[in-house]
Amino acid sequence: MSDTSRGAAVALSYEEGEKAPRVVAKGYGVTAESIIARAQEAGVYVHNSPALVNLLMQVDMDSQIPPQLYLAVAQLLAWLHQIEHETGQSSAK
Repeated sequence: MSDTSRGAAVALSYEEGEKAPRVVAKGYGVTAESIIARAQEAGVYVHNSPALVNLLMQVDMDSQIPPQLYLAVAQLLAWLHQIEHETGQSSAK
């Protein structure tokens, strides 16, 4: 996810069996640009959501997202799953 207006990005990862997605990368400026570029190169969808990025930037690296963000992230993942199903593509590689 990214917030291009502030130059911020957060990457989430979810492994089967984990309770919640974890923050695996986050940063501002050049670091954010690198996170976004690596995601795009890997074919991972990049979602621009300034409000959600702002909240996720507060989560420690390698920590699971807090329960307060479960619904927002679940809605995003459900939407992404629907897009992947409709296009026959997967952003998870």
